[in-house]
This record gives sequence, C-alpha cells and structure tokens, in this order.
Amino acid sequence: MKRRRIGWALAAMTVSGVALAVVSPHAREAGAMLAAQDDPAELSDIQVNSALRNNQNIVASQIEAALAAHDTGLASSFVDLAKAKNIALPEDLLQRVGEAVVEDGSASHFAKRFATGLVTGNADDAGSLSGTVAGDLFVFGDIRDVVREGKHLVMGEDTDRLVLGLAATGLAVTAATYVSMGGVAPVRAGLTLVKDARKVGRLGEGLTEWAGRSARGIVDGPMLEDAVATSTITSPGQTVSAIRAAFNAEKAGALVRMAKDVGRISEKAGARGALDTLKIAEGPEDVARAARLAESSGGKTRAILKLLGRGALLLAVGAFNLSWWVFGALFALFSLLASIKATTERLTQSWIDHGKRRKLRRQLAATAGPAVASAAANG
Repeated sequence: MKRRRIGWALAAMTVSGVALAVVSPHAREAGAMLAAQDDPAELSDIQVNSALRNNQNIVASQIEAALAAHDTGLASSFVDLAKAKNIALPEDLLQRVGEAVVEDGSASHFAKRFATGLVTGNADDAGSLSGTVAGDLFVFGDIRDVVREGKHLVMGEDTDRLVLGLAATGLAVTAATYVSMGGVAPVRAGLTLVKDARKVGRLGEGLTEWAGRSARGIVDGPMLEDAVATSTITSPGQTVSAIRAAFNAEKAGALVRMAKDVGRISEKAGARGALDTLKIAEGPEDVARAARLAESSGGKTRAILKLLGRGALLLAVGAFNLSWWVFGALFALFSLLASIKATTERLTQSWIDHGKRRKLRRQLAATAGPAVASAAANG
C-alpha cells in the first residue's frame, strides 16, 4: 500500500514537471506581452522574436516578395530588421536590394515621382509625398480637392466629406506652417497622407468611420456651396477666402492631432510606413501607438507592421487568454511543489518505518538469543 502511494506521488511529480516544462515558455512570453501591452515597441519586439524563432527564412522570403512588387522601401526595412536580429542574409539578395535602393534614389526617379505627386495628389513614396506636400503647401492640391468635392456638393452628387474636411483643414494648417516657418510641417504632411490614403482606398475601415465622424461640422455646407459654385482652381484667392469663412477650427482638433501622429510616422518610417499604418489602424489610438513604434524602431517599422499587422500596435491575443497561460504555469508549479512535498514525506516516512522495523528485529533477536540459550541448557 505504501509503495503504491509513493508510486502515485512520483507519477504526479513527473506529470507536473512535464506540464511545467511545456507551459513555461508560453507563460514567460504571455507574461512579457501582458507587461508590455502599453509599449508598442516592446510588444512588437517580443512578437517578432517569436515569429523569427519559428521561421528565420521569413525575412528573406519577405524581401524577395518586396523586390518582386518593386517596393524597395519594404525590402530595405526587412534588411534593417535582419541586421538588428543578427539574421544572415544571402549576399546576392543584399546586393539586389542595394541596387534597387540606388535606382530609387536617383535624381531622375525622384523627379518623376515628385511630378506625379504634385499633379495627381497621390503619394506612396518619398518623392511623390514631397510632390503632394508641395502642392498642398502652395494650396494647389487642397483647392483642387475642395473645388472637386464642392462641385459634387452643389450638383447634389456623392460628396466625400472626409476629403473635403481634410482639404479645408489643410488650408488652415498651411497658413500656420508659413507663419511658424515650418513648425507644423509634420501636421501638414500628415493631413496630406490621410487625404491621399482616403482617395486611393488605403484608409482602414475603422479609421475611415472615425475620421468621417470627426470631419462632420468642419465645413459649413451651405456657405461652401455658395462660395465654390463660382470658384475654380484658377481663382485661388476667392476659393481660399470662401473656405476660411466656412471652416470651423474647433471641429478640426481631433483630425489635426491624428495628422500630427501620421506626420511623425512619415518622418521616421517614410510615407509608405505611414500609409501602411493608416491601412491597418482602427482609430486614432492605433495611429498614436504606431507613432511611438516608429520613433523607437525607425526603418524597421514597415517590416514589423508587415509581419504582425495590427498586432504590432496592441495585443492580438486577448489578455484573458494570455493570463490563462500564466495561471497554467503557476498551477503546474504548485502541483510540482506539492507532489515533491508528498513524495518526500512518503519516502521519509517509509525510511523511518523501515528503520523502526530493523530496530525491532534487532531487539527481538537480542531478546530471543538468551531465551534460546537457556532453553538449550535446560534441555
């Protein structure tokens, strides 16, 4: 019976030890993620390390995919990530990335992209962003968008009130940019990127809904209708005056704050990094987290967002699920300690009982010896 009890205790100790060994890595990672849930840089680093442990080849494959898509910025971002994580990459792959970077950085390519951004108002890299920002700084881009959407409004057609609100806010911020000698340039660039992302369908659904609500009331519709009915891009003074009269600065605060965060992302991670963020963000809180991530990770930001998506900004797994891993590890540890205690007690008791039995046998033997000798003498 005692041996069976000891056997059960040993079995429980073994099972608890195995369970603890299996659960502990997950519990450590879950605990670290829970502790870092308010720090997007630390949170994303934990998750990237986990992804790379599972498959280090993912970096090379992502670089290949980025080069195939002619996205040199993303390829460079993954190269930066590989260097930071001490991941060796093939020399020929690094050479191809370097050649692509040189080509994208050439004066002719930059000039072409600048002109495209200036004329179309669409930005997806540094060159085109410079063009769109230049157009908006000279009010050409914002007037173009206000006139187009204003005409839709006058004609009773579908009007993108978000683009209209962003353009109106942009004109007001442009004036502040000149007054402050560029001090609010990040906000100006951020508004341009949000507007461009909206126009090309790269603004996430959740962020679009939030920005649409925030844009309501920025422009007085009836006043703007009357003003732009006779306005054109060739008469900027009249259009700008009309927009200023119809613009409600108090309603634009939330959009301006978000635009500032977008501008911070663009400064650290490039225009494409900002556009990537706008695509996955569900609200201004996500954008603010992405700005903190970009300030910490710099050129690696796009690679991190590509690998983790919105999970780079906040816990992708519920805190409750992560807590269960920690609870499971604590339970396994408690079970192991309890089974060790029980096994130790039973082994100790068995050793004590065995010692008592040996002592009793010696005593019996010592008592029986004289009795046997006396009986033999009497016989």
